[in-house]
Amino acid sequence: MEKIYGIKELTRKIHNPVVTLGMFDGVHRGHQKIIESVRHYASGKKGESVIITFDRHPKSLLENRHPSFITSLEHRLVLFERLGVDYIIILNFSPKLAQMTAEDFIHEILVGWLGVKCIVLGFNCRFGKDREGDITLVRTLADTYNFEVYECPPVIYKDQIISSTAIRQAILEGALEKAEGMLGRPVSILGTVVKKSGRGRILGYPTANLNLHHEVRPPRGVYGTKVHYTGQDYPALTNIGLRPTFAKGSFPDEGETLEIEVHILGFQGSLYGQDLEVQFLFKIRDEMPFETVEELKAQIEKDKETLLRKAFPKKTEM
Repeated sequence: MEKIYGIKELTRKIHNPVVTLGMFDGVHRGHQKIIESVRHYASGKKGESVIITFDRHPKSLLENRHPSFITSLEHRLVLFERLGVDYIIILNFSPKLAQMTAEDFIHEILVGWLGVKCIVLGFNCRFGKDREGDITLVRTLADTYNFEVYECPPVIYKDQIISSTAIRQAILEGALEKAEGMLGRPVSILGTVVKKSGRGRILGYPTANLNLHHEVRPPRGVYGTKVHYTGQDYPALTNIGLRPTFAKGSFPDEGETLEIEVHILGFQGSLYGQDLEVQFLFKIRDEMPFETVEELKAQIEKDKETLLRKAFPKKTEM
């Protein structure tokens, strides 16, 4: 998969491009169906599949706020690549782009710059100034600009249309099974590993502390998770919480700040500055305070046993 950041970065003509566009937050089953259709039509035309997305959510510019995402841009790019797309084009959502009409977007970017041969849109896709662009408008312009248009219907899960909003709410409520059913994959987060106090390493359980870049995450607690890194799956314990304070004198500098800490079983090495994807398998327990370090370490060992027994039975020796 080739990533193209901005119009000026396209260095060669894409052959018979079949295009879709949108934020695709979550890359859920509805989005996957759209992308599957793009690849299908591209194959039939002996062309190449293209996703156009944006470097930030329109609301961050139009409403001056940073909405929470199921998946950040970096996370979406990882998921797009797994779906076998040929090109991802990331456009800067600038004030100029925000004021571009839907027809101008089609004329200047999709047709004039990209040479689109086919456009595939989801049933509720909107684009252009004032969100005026939809499947109806695109169809009225198809003959003028000589491209084909296809619409993907909604995907249903348990009598509900799958949507990023519904998935986001399920994750926040801790309904992992429901969210996974709509996503078509395990709930996951992707964050950058940042330096913290190093408390886990002192205890003998080093953790990767994640900056999630506005991604939503399940409620506080300890979770059985899986980390895919350098071609290998690792079992991991992930704690989301306020790091309850120990008995006085144990860690005198510790406060109560929300953290996402990932203890990767069987992994040795530094991950600082790297992006790490964590897939949630099940919740092990709620977060709890401990009177002593020994109590905490004993509980971590119990959590490891639960994780390995339920999800990684072949790795129980870890």
